Amino acid sequence: MGENAVDLTLAINDYDHVRDLVDGRVPVEGVRLRGLTLPIEEIFFRFTAFREWDASELSLAKFSSLRASGDESLVGIPVFPSRVFRHSGIYVRADGSVAEPAALAGRRIGVPEWVVTAGIYTRGILAHEYGVPLESVEWFQGGVNEPGREELVAPTLPAGVTLTSVADRSLEDMLVAGDLDAIVAPRAPRGLNDPDRGITRLIADHRAAETDYYERTGVFPIMHLVVLRAEVHERNPWIAGNLMRAFERAKRASLERFDDVSASRFPLPWSWDALPNARALLGHDPWPYGLEPNRRTLDTFLEYAHEQGVCARRLAPEDLFPESLRRDFRI
Repeated sequence: MGENAVDLTLAINDYDHVRDLVDGRVPVEGVRLRGLTLPIEEIFFRFTAFREWDASELSLAKFSSLRASGDESLVGIPVFPSRVFRHSGIYVRADGSVAEPAALAGRRIGVPEWVVTAGIYTRGILAHEYGVPLESVEWFQGGVNEPGREELVAPTLPAGVTLTSVADRSLEDMLVAGDLDAIVAPRAPRGLNDPDRGITRLIADHRAAETDYYERTGVFPIMHLVVLRAEVHERNPWIAGNLMRAFERAKRASLERFDDVSASRFPLPWSWDALPNARALLGHDPWPYGLEPNRRTLDTFLEYAHEQGVCARRLAPEDLFPESLRRDFRI
């Protein structure tokens, strides 16, 4: 790397598809990159509250909420390190009276924060797919496994929707005690499948439900994106594009590892079969970056986020990224 390279610090979780970039095997042209590998919750808390580094993985919900409120202190890059189908993220008591998603209307549901991407997708799915309106539920906010989790970005709740903050109990304890009927969260409660706690997933065959959802809607939920501090982008607007291309090269290297059947690169039997199965459903690149391949997913998320008061105005996918990253050159 030349002496004129720009120093850049990036915080991101430990994903196989970004590892080659973080450890330097895939360089970022013109950038001397320092990678920080940290847990997701720590990254989001420290960057949202204190902006401790230059570039970061960030919740799509938090970024969209800030952007919709007029905050332009961050620049979005259409690189999506985390995507997860979320029908699996509804947890109930195994001996409870909730046996299907539609039965959650009129119930009490806990969420770790209202402005959590996974929760936005799940609440949107409950409303649009299962007929559970937001206002029909009593919502409670708190830590899933530990009391006292903070809401980092305050939403303006839609009319008729109530959200009660719980500081002294965990959502899991409330569910086990019968004070909640369900938890909607990206992380499973610690007591999931513990017979002494009696917690289970509401949708047992969630893979079938999620496959059906994708085939009908074309939505593969995006959880996180990569962002730059605006002052970094203003000083060197070329960094965003070069960083995006490096992320793409690192992802391709990860997919090539999956595609290599000559050795067991992952400690699971039949891991080599995962990529062909994903491509059969999602296409040749099952994890696309960029605006256009993800337009339907982003638009659906932004619709849900606006309905739920996470976004003060209805954003379009174009509102999330600078023009230089919305399209690419062709040869």
